[in-house]
Formats: sequence, structure tokens, C-alpha cells
Amino acid sequence: MKNLSLSEWIRNLEVHGFNTFFFEKVRESFPHASEQSLFNSLYRQTVKKRIASVHKGFYVIIPPQYAAKGIVPPIYYIDQLMGYLNKPYYISLLNAAELFGAAHQRPQRFSVMTVYPSSNVSKTKNNILEWVYRKDIPEKFLQTKNSETGTIRFSNPELTAIDLVQYEKHIGGLSRAATVLEELTEQTDFSKISNELLDYTSVSAIQRLGFILEGILEQNEQADILYEQLRIYGKRLNYVPLSTRSKNKKAEKDTRWKIYINTEIE
Repeated sequence: MKNLSLSEWIRNLEVHGFNTFFFEKVRESFPHASEQSLFNSLYRQTVKKRIASVHKGFYVIIPPQYAAKGIVPPIYYIDQLMGYLNKPYYISLLNAAELFGAAHQRPQRFSVMTVYPSSNVSKTKNNILEWVYRKDIPEKFLQTKNSETGTIRFSNPELTAIDLVQYEKHIGGLSRAATVLEELTEQTDFSKISNELLDYTSVSAIQRLGFILEGILEQNEQADILYEQLRIYGKRLNYVPLSTRSKNKKAEKDTRWKIYINTEIE
């Protein structure tokens, strides 16, 4: 590597089909350069919008179509980044819904579901990624598809629907969830929900989802199927608030889904 500059080294990666790299690889390729000089060289390449630093020590080579803004969509590199972090993941929430054509507008942030412990990622480093955490990843309920740079993983329609309700704080509330669900339900089949998937989620999220399907979206058939799956699951339903953020204690009750209707969904 003595005869290659960093710029040429990056170009060589690109020619051989690599769109990302990490600092350890740079240090390995330029063993005689100091760490500070390498960081300085990488910084110059980011200023030139040749590369983007999307995570500490992890870089994306900016393709020509994104060079003007210098911002690369996370879908272009998320699989490689999560491999670098050695964490399971899936594209979730509004971004998963968008892959099914069910997002009314392009989400401002990119939701990545992964497992605890939380990643120590500074928003100043990458304010596009929205990290969402759960205990385990329900692998059987994920789908994959090819992207520009490889394969991406995302939640199937049923898991996406549950996540939109369970993690509604990350998308702007239940009204936003209901708006997206209205289109997403064209692709959901809640007969696919099994005890295995219910083990991964909270019963209260299913109750809220069922109430929205039936009481807001008038998707009675889908709501009935979901209710039957919940009955087979065998857990006793306790009354839960529709919104955990509302303190309305005089709310009406939905006796089927055991919901305190303490907020209005538009």
C-alpha cells in the first residue's frame, strides 16, 4: 500500500465492489502512517464528500448519485453497518411500512430495530438513524430483499403492524400508526400470527392493535382473526389504556379488547 494514497485506496475498494470500510482496515492497510494522520486524511475525504462517516470508525463510500448532498440513505449501508457492530437487526416501523408501499410520506428518520444493550451512537455522528431496541429479534417474522449493495432485512407486514402500535412513541403517536395501518392492512394476514410471535411482543400492544383495527379502521374481519389468535394464546386480558401518555381516568371502556379509550385517534 506504500504506492497508494488514501484516495486511491478508497477508489480501489469501490472498483472491487466494496461500498463501506472501517478504520481498522485503513490502519491495517497503512501500517506506517500515524493514527492521527489517517484520521486527518479521512476527514479531508469527508469534506470532499467522497466518503461519509456514519458511525464511529465506519465509513461509506458516497456513490455519484448521492455526492451532491453528501448524505447516503441508510438502506444503502445498514446491513454492512450492523455486521460491523455484530448485532442482529431489521428495518422497522415507518421504514418497513414504506417497503410495503404503506407510508404516506417518506419518514424523516430511518428506524432500525436491534437488541439490547443500547449502542452508544451519537446523534451528531448520524442523526438519520433511529435506534429502537427489544430483547430478542423474531427472526421467523422477517423478510429480506436485495438492495443496491446486498441484502436488507425488514419486518413482515404483521410484525410491522404490531411494532407500529407497540413503539408508537418513535413514530409520532397512535394517530400516525392508524394512518399507516389503514394502508398496511391491505397486506396483513393475522392468521399468520402464532404464539411464537406473541411471545416476542406485549399482549397490551395486541389489544391496542385490535381496538384500532376494529374501532377506528373498521377492519372487522382482520380484527376477529387477531382476537381469535389472542384467545388461542391463552393469556388473560387486563384493562390497559389506549394511550400510556394520557392521564384521563374517566375514559370509556372497550369490553372486547379491554381498552380504556383515553385518547382520540384521528
